[in-house]
Formats: sequence, C-alpha cells, structure tokens
Amino acid sequence: MNGSEPPLHNLRVLDFSTLLPGPLATLILAEAGAEVIKIERPGNGDEMRTYSPKIGSDSVNFAVLNRGKKSIAIDLKAADAVARLMPLIESADILVEQFRPGVMERLGLGYESLSKVNPRLIWCSITGYGAAGPRAQAAGHDLNYLAETGLLDLVRGSDGTPALPFTPIADIAGGSYPAVMNILLALIRRAVTGRGARIEIAMTDMLFALPYWALPQGLRTGQWPEPGRALTTGGSPRYHLYRCADGRFLAAAPLEQKFWENFCRLIGLAPLHMDDERDPAATISAVAAIIASRNAAHWQSRFAGEDVCCAIVATLAQAVGDAHFRGRGLFDRKVASGGHSMPALHVPVAADMRDMRADDVERAAPALGAHNAMLTNGS
Repeated sequence: MNGSEPPLHNLRVLDFSTLLPGPLATLILAEAGAEVIKIERPGNGDEMRTYSPKIGSDSVNFAVLNRGKKSIAIDLKAADAVARLMPLIESADILVEQFRPGVMERLGLGYESLSKVNPRLIWCSITGYGAAGPRAQAAGHDLNYLAETGLLDLVRGSDGTPALPFTPIADIAGGSYPAVMNILLALIRRAVTGRGARIEIAMTDMLFALPYWALPQGLRTGQWPEPGRALTTGGSPRYHLYRCADGRFLAAAPLEQKFWENFCRLIGLAPLHMDDERDPAATISAVAAIIASRNAAHWQSRFAGEDVCCAIVATLAQAVGDAHFRGRGLFDRKVASGGHSMPALHVPVAADMRDMRADDVERAAPALGAHNAMLTNGS
C-alpha cells in the first residue's frame, strides 16, 4: 500500500497445513501483510519441501507457496507440544489446519479447547468432505473431488474420456480461495463482536459454485448438460477451440452477436453457416475447415485490433514472456531459498493491498525450524 501499512500487518496466523490448499491461503494472507508462522513436523517438514525441481534444498513449489513465512518444527504428538505452542496460540488471530476431521481435537488443538484460551481466535479447517457426513473420514485428492462433484464429467475429450485438469482446481477454487474469503469475513465480524469463529471449508461443498450454469439447468428442468454439447463445453461454434494449419489452436469466444458477426466476416464464413442455432455442428465444421487452412500467425494478424474475442493458445513459457504481463510487473517480486532466488508466485492480491515494505521485493521461504526460538519467547 502506498505510504501505509498493509491491511493485515497486525495479524498473526498459525499455519498447520501442508501441500497446497492451506499454504496458498496463508500465502495470500502473508502477501497482504499478515505474519504467518508455519508449524511443521521435525525431520522433513511439509512434504512439499521434498518435491522437485529444487531451489536450494527445498522444492520450488514449497518456496513459492511459503514466501515470507516463518517456520517452527515441533512434534505435535509430544506430551508438551500444546504447552510449548500456547504462547503463540494466545497471541494468534487466525489458525489454519488441513488434517482429517478430529485430528486437531485429538492433539488438543481443536477449536473448543483453543477458543477458551483465546476467544478471538479464528480457527479455519480445510478438508475434502467436511467434518460430518458419510465421506468425512475418507482420503481424497483433487481429482477425486472433481470426479465426485460431477465437474470432470462436464469436459470430455473426443473419445469421451474426461480431461485431466491442468492444476488442482478443488484445492484452489474449493479450498484456498474460500478459506481466505471466510477468514476475512470472520475478521470483519470479530471487529464488531470481539469473538472469533470456527470455519469449516469442505472443498467438495465449495466446488458446487463452479457449475453455476449447469447445476440450475439440471435442477430446474431435469435435463442435465451432456459433455461437449453445452455452450461453454464445446457445443457452440461461438465458444470453441479450432486447430490452425501449423498445429496451434485458436481459442474463439465470440459469444455476443456483434462479436460473432465480426468473426464470421473476418474469416469469410458462408452466410449459410452464420445462423449457428440452425445446425451448430455444421457451423463448427465449417469454421474448423477455414481456421485449419491458415497458420496461427495469419489468424493472429487477421484478428488484431478487431472486436472478436479470439486468441491463439499460448504455451506457459510464451505467456510468461508476453509483453503485457511482464509490463504489469507480474514476475518482478522474488522468492529466495538456499542462496538462490526466482520469481515469486503471483497471487490474487491487488497491488494496493500488498505488503510493499522495503524487504518485499525479495523474501525468503523459511528453512525448517528457523524460528523455533518463538516457542520460548512467543515473538
């Protein structure tokens, strides 16, 4: 923030989570100024540290997800663990955990116990299926959550096989982001009531916000969308991927009529196929044939400066080198680890909300147990 402290600068977060959902949520809080203390098991710490490739002794995944945090290594099953953590618990504003339901309670770190010593504590649990229900104790990963909520079925390849997502959608859209949103809501309420809260984020529950178009259609009409036939899953020529002559793809999304008319004019689509409601499949085939006749560079030039909502599919490497994104400073911030540095993960925190203090251009991911002294002095 320009000339002022970041919005969460006076908040302390205890992060008991590992891998992706919780660490990404607490990274967002850290980027907005919160002090995040990562509680890890002795030895290897967060399993994410062991992944490859490496930057220093830790994985790049761990480094970017834990930039600017602190690390305490402690055996939570030890008889004195809760007592040693108590000074930090008493001073914490937020706790994030990601164990299966009941684990924190068995460790003496459940909400009911901790809220007695710190009534202002906001205790957030991220799980796959929630604390109650037939699947509450089931093991699962992102792909399982997408499968069980029907989302994988909505996007299938030409052979009918559901497509593997490019990133853990459930972890992020069903876990990290809802956790941050609800933590911030709890902070607003705490400012009024003075009381903390127990927040339960069940990733599968949260995923049902994503098929915002498919779910009400099925519930209202009883006609559930068929894979590849809905407006945004391949059933319309106005929202489709078309192969160019050189094997690259055009992402065409001229949904609105004015964009569609511009698109049809620029590619030279025959009037017979411009009425795409008459025979969507025939229009898709006609457009595909035209796009396949020229390479991607031709279409990029053809659509330049035109209102058509079209783009050539870029590789991730091409996107990182794109002048627009680089010019906006998306990769200027750095994360350091083991004497090395690399661009930090760009998180959804607006520039005016970020921690822009002097040390923010490059911040380190913590070495395991680097801040264990906090167990004795609490600060």
